This record gives sequence, structure tokens and C-alpha cells, in this order.
Amino acid sequence: MSDWVDVAGVEAFPPGEHRLVDVDEVPVAVFNLEGEYFAIEDVCTHDYGQLTGGCIEGDEIVCPRHAARFNIRTGEALTPPAYEAVPTLPVRVHEGRVQVRDDRWD
Repeated sequence: MSDWVDVAGVEAFPPGEHRLVDVDEVPVAVFNLEGEYFAIEDVCTHDYGQLTGGCIEGDEIVCPRHAARFNIRTGEALTPPAYEAVPTLPVRVHEGRVQVRDDRWD
């Protein structure tokens, strides 16, 4: 079972921002969308490049290379050339800290 990994304090992580963290050697992007926190693996399922270099529009992230769009809340691939969802990870706020973990292998 993966341990919870600290991302940031709630006060230092305002809405509209995202943070990158390493969770068990997996790059993870954690987003604050209007006070709710969501985490996705930071990889485009089309070409396996980093997603966080792209634009964030509402609750979508746009891949910086080929413009595939993904829903940050669900990981769903919304436009070609990506057809597979990006993995999502659980996020919690614990004692004023935003935390994430990778539960896929539990």
C-alpha cells in the first residue's frame, strides 16, 4: 500500500493552481479546481509525454504536443488523438495538508 505524499499546505495551494509530485516514482499532477483537489498521472495516454506543460481550461487540461484534452476530475480522454483515460489518484486534506497516494497496486 502506498503512503500518502504531502503536496502542499491548503493555504499555499490556491484555486486555479497545480503542483507536481513524485508518488512511488510516478509523476503526478495535483490540481485545485475551485477548492476541490484532483490528481492525475502526469502523462498523455497518446504519446506518454508530460501533460502539465499544456493549458488548463476549466476542468480540462490540453496536451501541449497534440492538443488532446483530458478531464482533470475524471481522467477521461475528451478529444483525439488520445482515446484512453489518464489514471486518477485519490487526494485528501489531512491536518491542513493536501496529500495524494497511488492506490492502483493495493
